Amino acid sequence: MATIERFEDLKVWQEARVLANLTYRVSSLSNFQKDFVLRDQVRRAVVSILSNIAEGFERNSPKEFVHFLSMAKGSAGELRAQLYLSFDQNYIDKKEFKELYDKVTTISKMLSGLMSYLLNANLRKKNYQVTEPEALYQRIIKQRIKVNNP
Repeated sequence: MATIERFEDLKVWQEARVLANLTYRVSSLSNFQKDFVLRDQVRRAVVSILSNIAEGFERNSPKEFVHFLSMAKGSAGELRAQLYLSFDQNYIDKKEFKELYDKVTTISKMLSGLMSYLLNANLRKKNYQVTEPEALYQRIIKQRIKVNNP
């Protein structure tokens, strides 16, 4: 496992960036863009995921990093709830829902794995270093995420 020197090197941040760009694209479509409240809330939630990962990393404290990852995970849950509402309002179709839902669910699992790893591995060390649990990520990314609703 290589030591991560910049938040941009974190795979979970990279995945969150992809999700953010996809969310912005989908929320720019005709019906969605007219619902300013939901559109802006969806965008704030996805930006929060991306930003909290970066901010936590930059704090250079394992406890604070885990705290910010937890906030990012909370925003991922918020985004999932908003995706249901977006689907219910016909702002996104079933395919868009599934794509976004699968991505945010994967990111949520990656965040959980990284938090667990940091709590178990790094909080006990005096010389704090960020590394990613690559094997765990690979299992998470390869899993098929089944969405029972929509």
